[in-house]
Amino acid sequence: MVLFHGLEGSSGSHYAQAFADWAAEHDVQFALPHFRGCSGEINRAPRAYHSGDHEEIDWILSRFRTQHQAAGGRQLVAAGVSLGGNALMRWAGEHGAQAAAKADAVACVCSPLDLTESGLAIGRGFNKQVYTRMFLRSMKPKALAKLVQHPRLFDRQRLLAAESLYEFDNVFTAPLHGFRDTDDYWLRASAKPLLQAVGIPALALNALNDPFVPAASLPNRSGVSRHVTLWQPPHGGHVGFAQGGLPGHVRGLPDAVGAWLMQAAGVQLAQGETLHG
Repeated sequence: MVLFHGLEGSSGSHYAQAFADWAAEHDVQFALPHFRGCSGEINRAPRAYHSGDHEEIDWILSRFRTQHQAAGGRQLVAAGVSLGGNALMRWAGEHGAQAAAKADAVACVCSPLDLTESGLAIGRGFNKQVYTRMFLRSMKPKALAKLVQHPRLFDRQRLLAAESLYEFDNVFTAPLHGFRDTDDYWLRASAKPLLQAVGIPALALNALNDPFVPAASLPNRSGVSRHVTLWQPPHGGHVGFAQGGLPGHVRGLPDAVGAWLMQAAGVQLAQGETLHG
C-alpha cells in the first residue's frame, strides 16, 4: 500500500500513523512518499508540489510497482488523503485502463475533487481564520526558502502579503507549476472532470460535513465511471471519522478503506469496520 499525504502532511500525520498501524496488523507492506518539501528537507528544484501533480504520482507508482514485483510481490494499491487523493484520482483519470499496469486499486479520502469549490470554502469564515492561517504558517517559510535557492522566482512582497490560499497559489503554486494563475490551477488540477475516465477500481470517500469539501461539490453516480465507488457518509469531517468512546480513535478509517482496497485487488482480509452503511 502506498499512501499519499495531504497539504503540508507527512509520515507523522495522524492518518498516516493510523494507516501504518493497519498495514502492520495485516502484514501489508506500507510506504508513504513525502511530497517535495514535506520530509523536513527542502528539495533543490525550482518547484514544490501541488494538488494535481499526477506526473509525480505516476513516477512514484512506477518505481514502487517495479521494485515490488522484483521482490516477488503481486498486488499494489494506493490511497491518497485530501490533496494527495485528488492528485491520485487525477492520475487514475489521466491513465484510464492503463493505470492497471501500476496499481490494482486506488482510493481517495476527503479529497477536494473540485478544487475551486474547496478553495473558496477554505477561504471563508472560520476556515480562513483558523485553517488557512495554519497552512500559510508553514507554507510561506518553505516558499521563501525556495526563493533563496532560486532568486527572482516570484515576488517576495506579494507572497508575504498573501492572506489566503488563493493569493498564495497566485504568487507561488500556480506559476511554479505551469499554470496561468490560481483560477487556471484549480480548474485544470481538479480530478472531478476526469472521474468518468477512471478505468481501475477506485473508491472516493467524502464526509458530507467536511468543512473543506462542500457536499454540493461532490461527484454523483452519473459523473463517475463504473469503476468508481462513492462513499459519502453524513459525518466524519475532514479526515476524522473518529470512533469509540472518548478520546476515541481513528482506526476506523484505514480499517474500512484498507479492507475495500484489498478486496478490490483480490486480497482477502478479515472484515473490518465500515464507514458507509
